[in-house]
Amino acid sequence: MEFVFKAVGDFGSMLTGSMAVIGDKLGLYRAMADGKPVTPAELAERTGTAERYVREWLSAQAAAGYVELDGDDRFSLPAEKAVALTDENSPACVIGGFELLLAAVRSTDRLIDAFRTGEGVGWHEHHHDLYEGCERFFRPGYHAHLVAEWIPAMDGVEAALRDGCRVADVGCGLGASTILMAAEYPGSTFVGIDYHGGSIETARQRAAEAGVANRTRFETGAAKELTGVYDLICLFDCLHDMGDPAGVLTHLRSRLADGGSLLIVEPHAGDTLRDNLNPVSAVYYGASTLLCTPNSLSQEVGAALGAQAGEKRLREVATGAGFTGFRRVAETPFNLVFQATR
Repeated sequence: MEFVFKAVGDFGSMLTGSMAVIGDKLGLYRAMADGKPVTPAELAERTGTAERYVREWLSAQAAAGYVELDGDDRFSLPAEKAVALTDENSPACVIGGFELLLAAVRSTDRLIDAFRTGEGVGWHEHHHDLYEGCERFFRPGYHAHLVAEWIPAMDGVEAALRDGCRVADVGCGLGASTILMAAEYPGSTFVGIDYHGGSIETARQRAAEAGVANRTRFETGAAKELTGVYDLICLFDCLHDMGDPAGVLTHLRSRLADGGSLLIVEPHAGDTLRDNLNPVSAVYYGASTLLCTPNSLSQEVGAALGAQAGEKRLREVATGAGFTGFRRVAETPFNLVFQATR
């Protein structure tokens, strides 16, 4: 019965993910971010929604512990929860993760077939919310740590960026990391590359909106199709998704200028399964089953490192590709950060 109640709790977690996406897309959380108690009717009026639906949503959110019940018919969103659900400039913001993972579970039927056939499912084959949700989940962490901590922890990289160097962002998605670096280092030039054409179109638009389009270029292509020579090549949370990570790193090594470095950011993981029996890894293993491993299996080689590859395995891939230097320079509860040098 103890396990039965755990399973029932997981039912609630699955449904709460959907509730969170509804609250985000309809602006329900943002309308409650001031922390003041509201009735369902007041919240419905603020957001242009139907009171009966809002009442049921608020009841579900109160039962899940996301909002608080004040009296009999008023609900509030405490400040610390508002940050996590609405403030996308905070490293504590997790709202994008709900959009990302709900998009992923929409591919469950497709994954059942893939389990039987062993075939892959490409990143581009998932629900369209996946791309926006992925960026929204990772961007707060990049915003908080990339320029302030990760790049300064690398040998010689920050000074080169300040002086002006050439940077490639491989697997750039919607361009959040590329644009962030371009805004911080105006003397450097940046190229973002990603095989998903729709993401590249969005990245170009966002670079223009951010005022850095004159120093950024976005290209549709695979990692092995990167051309040019760079002082810094970045891979943010994407190496493990690739079909041939060793081949990719071998190619990128050939694209590095003398003295250049790779910045590799990967999900936080220990080197053994036993090291990873924790709630964060449960999320990463689940996402890896639905997204990362199928994407790798859809490409050449299909190495399928998985999102929990760990430092030892990543080091082996990098040194096997010819890199003589590989060290962990930073970490967060969600990421490991490495510098690889020729």
